[in-house]
Amino acid sequence: DTGTTPPESGIFGFMINFSAFLGAATMYTRYKIVEKQNQTCYFSTPVFNLVSLVLGLVGCFGMGIVANFQELAVPVVHDGGALLAFVCGVVYTLLQSIISYKSCPQWNSLSTCHIRMAISAVSCAAVVPMIVCASLISITKLEWNPREKDYIYHVVSAICEWTVAFGFIFYFLTFIQDFQSVTLRISTEINGDI
Repeated sequence: DTGTTPPESGIFGFMINFSAFLGAATMYTRYKIVEKQNQTCYFSTPVFNLVSLVLGLVGCFGMGIVANFQELAVPVVHDGGALLAFVCGVVYTLLQSIISYKSCPQWNSLSTCHIRMAISAVSCAAVVPMIVCASLISITKLEWNPREKDYIYHVVSAICEWTVAFGFIFYFLTFIQDFQSVTLRISTEINGDI
């Protein structure tokens, strides 16, 4: 709700866009790491990793939609972006958890795999009631009274939404150890006469 009215909406939109960019960069880095690990010791089909990346990037695009289309101004677009972000994000974490198990014990510890799967399971369990409760709310507004008929749906949906959002943050934090053992380089080549 803080992203609905100015000036908070500007700050909220900027921070969500920045988070979506960082999320996309993290997902791409993870994709490249898994790709390289898989070349060294084949443990999964490359298509599985690519599908995971594409779904993750679609989720980041959904975050951008949420950031740029406020809840009260364009609720259908905002909700569509949120649905993309949350559903694709949860599927991304599930696929990456499966990849982690397949690459265990060479590239991941079993405890890291269990932590990733637990976070994915909690996020998955929270995204379903979030969608159900959000779809049962008949009105979109900022100020809620506990005596209103849709209040409980609003509260459950908000709790589940924050659970999934923090799930994504904690899931990305599990990549720290993987990223510490990798060096990324950007190479530039000029082809042809300039």
